[in-house]
Amino acid sequence: MSKVATKPAPRTAGKPARAPLHKTATRAAKASEVAVLTLSSKNYSSWSLRGWLLARFAGLEFHERIIPPDDPDMKAEILLLSPSILVPCLTHEGCKVWDTLAIAEYLHEIRPQAGLLPADRAARAHCRAICGEMHSGFSALRSALPMNLKAHCPGFKVWARAQADIDRILAIWRDCLATYGGPYLFGSLGMADAMYAPVVTRLQTYDVPVDEACAQYCARILALPAMQEWRRAALAEPEEIDELDAEF
Repeated sequence: MSKVATKPAPRTAGKPARAPLHKTATRAAKASEVAVLTLSSKNYSSWSLRGWLLARFAGLEFHERIIPPDDPDMKAEILLLSPSILVPCLTHEGCKVWDTLAIAEYLHEIRPQAGLLPADRAARAHCRAICGEMHSGFSALRSALPMNLKAHCPGFKVWARAQADIDRILAIWRDCLATYGGPYLFGSLGMADAMYAPVVTRLQTYDVPVDEACAQYCARILALPAMQEWRRAALAEPEEIDELDAEF
């Protein structure tokens, strides 16, 4: 019995073949799974840097949404005039998480293998304690030495209150590096390093002298590819905020 040849159905001229519906739905679902991280100025916003580093350290794929520098909420956040910090904000799989510590804990839950928090219970508690201290304290340092990656102020005069904050931070670093053996605060790169990274940039900007162990730690943080990437983006920002370019 002879076989009858069948011809494929003709394709409409000028129109590409449509992808199967299930493939289109899969692509759309994958696109919707990518997180969005809302940030403000990369030059001035220490909180944005913390949230961004946490997401990078966790290995989370995300898109950036940058709030423009003339936005009043952004100015309030950077100038420490806002009672609640709503930037950075992470949107991921139906969850909206703001506040840097909350973002850190959320990322630890969804990416435990990244090691943002130490595996040991006592070390984990220690890490949370010093991150909380950074989150809620050191107001004199924040106001007297604002983050500004474009600036360099050799010989900057650090007043007593800000120096007390710096001394406490350096003591935390020395203790962690000695206790957990480095090269980062809890051995491997994690939550605490992200929380204290903006301080590292402040010490560099305002030419603050530190001891050898802390200087080496600062150099390691500044050399991280993620920090180098953030710095390049910060230096490329054309906008400036006049209030933050004044002398404190």
